[in-house]
Amino acid sequence: MSSLQPVRGTHDLLPEEMRRQRAVSERAREIAERYGYLEMATPVFEFTEVFKRTLGDTSDVVTKEMYTFAMKDGEEITLRPENTAGVARAFITHGLQQALPVKYFYAGPMFRHERPQKGRQRQFHQIGVELLGVPGPQGDVEIVALGRHILEALGVAELTTLELNTLGDPDSRRAYRDALVAYFGGHRERLSADSRERLERNPLRILDSKDEGDRALVAEAPAFEDYLNDASRAFFAEVREGLEALAIPYRLNNRLVRGLDYYCHTAFEFTTEALGAQGTVMGGGRYDGLVETMGGPPTPGVGWAAGIERLAMLLRDPPAAPRPIAVVPVGAEAERRALLLTQQLRQAGFAVELGYGGNLKKRMKRANGLGARVALLLGEEELAQGSAGLRDLDSGAQELVPLEALGDRLRALL
Repeated sequence: MSSLQPVRGTHDLLPEEMRRQRAVSERAREIAERYGYLEMATPVFEFTEVFKRTLGDTSDVVTKEMYTFAMKDGEEITLRPENTAGVARAFITHGLQQALPVKYFYAGPMFRHERPQKGRQRQFHQIGVELLGVPGPQGDVEIVALGRHILEALGVAELTTLELNTLGDPDSRRAYRDALVAYFGGHRERLSADSRERLERNPLRILDSKDEGDRALVAEAPAFEDYLNDASRAFFAEVREGLEALAIPYRLNNRLVRGLDYYCHTAFEFTTEALGAQGTVMGGGRYDGLVETMGGPPTPGVGWAAGIERLAMLLRDPPAAPRPIAVVPVGAEAERRALLLTQQLRQAGFAVELGYGGNLKKRMKRANGLGARVALLLGEEELAQGSAGLRDLDSGAQELVPLEALGDRLRALL
């Protein structure tokens, strides 16, 4: 029955995959805190207008990919397709402009109705950081450095390439927009239907087109760098100098753009060739106009988001499952004592498994199947001496340990 399968574009996270994903989010959270980025969370759904304002009425996400629902009161809500808009909304809601700069880390599920493939699901998970209130290039450098640091901590930095571009300030962007409209307007008949629609509203998004005909035109399109004013060039030069001072390698990519008008200056992506078509594992940039677009005060911002699934796929080895202590009782009295001992050890901080039934052989087989590090054997002889038999399941060595000394002996061994 279809009802017994996960919905297309979603999947179950069984323990091994869950450990991979937790390794990504927990390591990222730890590194982000070193930079002063504290965790926050926004609701999984927002009023639809939050995303329409920020992603643009003509974007593919808004027109094709959002999960939108009508509430009983007529309001429309949308499962979040990304989290920057929610963070900006929260910034406005809570009047945080008096607390600038603010630095946030987040982790959680996002939802987009896309064609599922390796590394891209309809319910997916992201980590991300947002820095609000820092207008200068040092904010861009810090954000990129934090991203690189997380990739290094996960052991995947060498599998990625940092691609970097500048979108310039609003004046430079307007000049480039006019140049693109003039250029693509002269080739309107060769553009795809989607790109013809974007031509007047959002011509920069044509540069992202996957249509082969569009890509041939894009290859000959004007370059953004030819329309940068002196202030924009100086800003980008400082970003590059900062990255070079931190020995963070990068590659310039003048086709890397963000289509919406509130983006400016730095745009970047960490990409990989290890995941096939889904090559971007982390992407972001500066969005100085976003908060104002949403009705808040003018507030500079810069941030990035990264796919947890994609980063988890890059991890060479899954984090090992915890190796528990197996308590193996033999006999009715030992069963009763084992229940108490197990609870005491857990409260003392140990991971402990208590067999639910079976003879000694079956319980030892189960202990080995769990990957247990130690087995504690409780039988009549051990209980008579107030002790437990401690068997090291790696070496096979066994010793008798008084129950009152058991915690210290286990800590020394483990």
